[in-house]
Amino acid sequence: MAANDARASTTPLIERRSIDYIPEAERHGRLFSQFTLWMGANLQITAIVTGALAVVLGGDVFWSLIGLLVGQLIGGGVMALHAAQGPKLGLPQMISSRVQFGVYGAAIPIVLVCLMYLGFTATGTVLSGQALGQLFGVSDSVGILIFASVIVLVTVLGYRVIHFIGRVASVIGVIAFVYLFSRLMSQTDVGALLQIRHFSWSSFLLAVSLAASWQIAFGPYVADYSRYLPSNTSSLKTFLAAGAGSVIGAQVAMILGVFAAAMSNGQFAGHEVAYIVGLSGTGATAALLYFSIAFGKVTISTLNSYGSFMCIATIISGFRGRLEVTRLQRLVFVLAIVGTATLIALLGQHSFLGAFKSFILFLLAFFTPWSAINLVDYYCITRERYDVPALADPNGRYGRWNLLGISVYVFGVLVQLPFISTKFYTGPLVAALGDVDISWIIGLVLPAALYYLCAKKWHGTVPDQLILPTEQGAIPRTNGLAAQA
Repeated sequence: MAANDARASTTPLIERRSIDYIPEAERHGRLFSQFTLWMGANLQITAIVTGALAVVLGGDVFWSLIGLLVGQLIGGGVMALHAAQGPKLGLPQMISSRVQFGVYGAAIPIVLVCLMYLGFTATGTVLSGQALGQLFGVSDSVGILIFASVIVLVTVLGYRVIHFIGRVASVIGVIAFVYLFSRLMSQTDVGALLQIRHFSWSSFLLAVSLAASWQIAFGPYVADYSRYLPSNTSSLKTFLAAGAGSVIGAQVAMILGVFAAAMSNGQFAGHEVAYIVGLSGTGATAALLYFSIAFGKVTISTLNSYGSFMCIATIISGFRGRLEVTRLQRLVFVLAIVGTATLIALLGQHSFLGAFKSFILFLLAFFTPWSAINLVDYYCITRERYDVPALADPNGRYGRWNLLGISVYVFGVLVQLPFISTKFYTGPLVAALGDVDISWIIGLVLPAALYYLCAKKWHGTVPDQLILPTEQGAIPRTNGLAAQA
């Protein structure tokens, strides 16, 4: 523990690593930081809105709460399994996809991940802009621009600052949520709301899907924030720390959203931030809550922007054959990412709620198959035995394109299409199932089973043990030959 603290104290404030391997000498941090980071990332306004959707779209309070909890546990388990990969590999999450998709082929899911980050950053920026607009007495658009500037700064600073912000956000979030719950309980008869129980499969599974999609969407970048932990960190403890922080934080926020929507008499939609703050009254208390809402969004919006930077750098490095990214390049990437998300937020701020619900549900079609393939390969096929240096070499062990992984991924996306129900697209079997969207379940189970069966027979060579770079500092550059450890 003392060694970890010493390493952290000598680590520069501005992160010098990007997507390269983290040497053991630079590993630092504690498991508790994973808990606080993910709790802080979830104790925020967008999670409140997500929970509220379960009621706004027709569910009752009791079964919405149960459905959300079921979804948290399922999706949180998937998310936490990805988190456990970070300390072992010392790499960002999406680079490990090169094992399943090939050095070039991994760009396919990564491009879709980038789109996800842009969408989440944009929707979070809308809500933060509303809060800052109310706090400073400016328009929502000006609030959006202020928030975007903060995100650029924190993202450029990197890993240590992100974890620090996460710890602060978790404390502020707990205080704010305790206060909001106390106010909510004093203004409504919670017992009466819980007594209204009209079970509907479509409403129940909608709640499950909302929570599951919320958690699964963290999967593509959760290991980015556990990769600095020492490599001997227990996988089970990493799983529990990240998973518990995310599940507890999200469920608490969504419970508040459910009750707020249930007592709003239709006033919640379109005025999400103002309604939540209105529970506390006006004056200084309201101003503090607007601040806590905006600050709570800093953590998750920074995670999205940082994850976008990691993904873009991963795509470029896959085709260029090297993993180093300068600080200037990082700044350019981050400015481009946040700038695009801000533009989307400014253009779409007045149609937020409906678009957000469709967006997060539609995402499941593209990320559940990726999660299924990555997790089955890591835990069941290769069993943590990756050749890390070969991930940088298109001529190495994993090749340019892995047709097995790509084919199963495409199958995983296509097999969900008949079961998807969103404003973007509704499948032909949705009506027959009572308008219930079960696509994400199909997208997890079938690709996982198919990949396991096919990989057992046709998977490429697997190292006898985990192979790490011999060079202390980064994955070495390659010149067509696979690096060996």
